[in-house]
Amino acid sequence: MSRRHILAIDQGTTSSRAMIFDESGHCVVQAQQEFKQIYPQDGWVEHDPEEIWQSVLDVCRQTLNQADAAGIDVAGIGITNQRETTLVWDRQTGKPLYNAIVWQDRRTADYCSRLKAGGNGEQVSELTGLLLDPYFSATKLRWILDHVDGARAKAEKGDLAFGTIDSFLLWRLTGGATHATDATNASRTMLFNIHTQQWDDSLLGLFEIPRLLLPEVNDCIADFGTTDTKLFGRSILIGGIAGDQQAAAIGQACLEPGMIKSTYGTGCFVLMNTGDKAFRSQNRLLTTVAYRVDGQPSYAIEGSIFVAGAAIQWLRDGLKLIDSAGEVEGLAQGLNSNRGVYLVPAFTGLGAPHWDPHARGAIFGLTRDTGIAEIARATLESIGYQTYDLMEAMKRDSETGSKALRVDGGMVANDWFLQFLADILNVPVERPKVTETTALGAAYLAGIKCGVFESLADIQNHWQRDALFTPRLNTAERKDLLRGWDKAVLRVLENEN
Repeated sequence: MSRRHILAIDQGTTSSRAMIFDESGHCVVQAQQEFKQIYPQDGWVEHDPEEIWQSVLDVCRQTLNQADAAGIDVAGIGITNQRETTLVWDRQTGKPLYNAIVWQDRRTADYCSRLKAGGNGEQVSELTGLLLDPYFSATKLRWILDHVDGARAKAEKGDLAFGTIDSFLLWRLTGGATHATDATNASRTMLFNIHTQQWDDSLLGLFEIPRLLLPEVNDCIADFGTTDTKLFGRSILIGGIAGDQQAAAIGQACLEPGMIKSTYGTGCFVLMNTGDKAFRSQNRLLTTVAYRVDGQPSYAIEGSIFVAGAAIQWLRDGLKLIDSAGEVEGLAQGLNSNRGVYLVPAFTGLGAPHWDPHARGAIFGLTRDTGIAEIARATLESIGYQTYDLMEAMKRDSETGSKALRVDGGMVANDWFLQFLADILNVPVERPKVTETTALGAAYLAGIKCGVFESLADIQNHWQRDALFTPRLNTAERKDLLRGWDKAVLRVLENEN
């Protein structure tokens, strides 16, 4: 049996996936399972932790059973996860105290506003590279401690554990033996000093978080423990962890300063590698840990769009305008233009570079003959426009334009969208042969620990381009489309104020 395979767990916002990769970086077995989204109030988003755990167990067992039948032996496990989503559980029972509060959740917006008004924004930004926003874990964690009966007292006694999804899965997979995270996930909590690479006492004090709650912070490539034999009938080393967007950057081999990737899943996340420098954005982008290996962090600047693929899901599940996500490509392609229709998908506020948690979505330019095709096209275009806003902010920060954009995620199967993206950004867009680069990045990390891959440098030799989309749109038309988008966003922001 070959041991040159790695199981990657990709625990995302709407589904959990398990994928087994060979030593060439090709997926040989995979399984996926969706789970429920919970919306208790306007702007609140939650997940059932037990449903997440069961979905991960199910897809792992499915893929391992298929691997066993094919004579494939798995050398190790890598984990990647939806970042910032916050969990607290009992150390004795392992049971969560409350639902997982999802990264999209905006319930702490007023608290963040009070902290900003109190002058705390600069401290948070300087230490963490982040902005004071409900997006990050710290204020979600504080909310749980303050709103679940007895939680704060138990936390102060050391009876509770906090974690992002990776930590929770790690705890469960190891039978409670490991309470840890990696530097990329830690850097998204708003409690981690990205310069000292330690949990920061001043931030713990600001957010009133007991240190006893916190997991150990490891490198992305590390011995995170082994799986409980009761789960899969064997013990498997967990050798790598990274938050989903950092894992995607690794899977895209964006390992040199200046390289940029954009992932289109539930949201959209653009990362630019800045090497060993924690680059401070002047345009409301985030500074984050890209990865940490052998104790040495590499950094990135990042822009986050809260709603990308989720807008397509809204067309399907909310408005019921389409039966499947794949229909939007044909609808968009069937029109010569957007006919003046713009959608601003601020369903959970606007992310970078606006960072307005109170903004709400809107559609502009509707007429009597506006139909499903126009709304579907405007939805796709909105994701391109938001990417443009992020790329422009990165350009102002770095004072250099991007030579190309590497893209991945579920939406990049849509050729029409990628051509529009190339047109509106005015840069070539590259789609890799393996588009599930988030899971691939986690597999690379664990694979290095297990000896399947040599090093991060070795990964660059595995990246292969599937398709190249080059700009075709003339400058005048491009500028006209962007003016319409700017007006639509301005009206959303003015309406909120």
